[in-house]
Amino acid sequence: MPRPPPDIIRYPGYYSPSVRRALSRADPTLGALMKRVGPFRLQVRPLHSPFGALAESIVYQQLHGKAAASIFARVCERVGSGRKFTPEALLAVSDASLREAGLSANKLAALQDLARKTLDGTVPSLSKVRRMEDAELIEHFTQVRGIGQWTVEMLLIFQLERPDVLPVDDFGVRKGFMRAYGLPEMPRPKALRDYGERWRPWRSVASWYLWRAAELPAEPAAED
Repeated sequence: MPRPPPDIIRYPGYYSPSVRRALSRADPTLGALMKRVGPFRLQVRPLHSPFGALAESIVYQQLHGKAAASIFARVCERVGSGRKFTPEALLAVSDASLREAGLSANKLAALQDLARKTLDGTVPSLSKVRRMEDAELIEHFTQVRGIGQWTVEMLLIFQLERPDVLPVDDFGVRKGFMRAYGLPEMPRPKALRDYGERWRPWRSVASWYLWRAAELPAEPAAED
């Protein structure tokens, strides 16, 4: 399960005992899983910059955490950190310098596309992002090279604190569903999406518990 990088980490404010009760009533199997796992402990950190968050996501793709963190740190050394990490600053750094930081050609092209699409407004400002619906954000952000729906869904859950996101293509969510519901194989994304309609408007909560289900030890088979 993806984990938010170190920052001001906290739990989402939308969760309450009434949410747990509503999900348990809507789906007793999920309710049993929630009881087995225990308290909801999804950790979120605030989104300070859509450009910075998406740039970090691009660098981290298909890499182990430590390696990605080292590369991103070297990119920041060349571009700037915090408020200095801007689209203009990134585009001002030479390709050679960014490649020396450890970026592949594809990731360099993706970062530059992200910078340009931030400047032309395709990637909205933070103030606009906070007012936009989940589907709108997915539509805008996935226009950036290298940014797929899953990446945006992780941002929605872990940084924008959106309560109703179900990443049906996520391996951990599908594996957790298989284990929690006693299926012989992982569900197809469409089947999971259809089943998850009963979890609205708290599908992010269900997703977190399914991630946890994927990590739980298998329960012993009942004896005859």
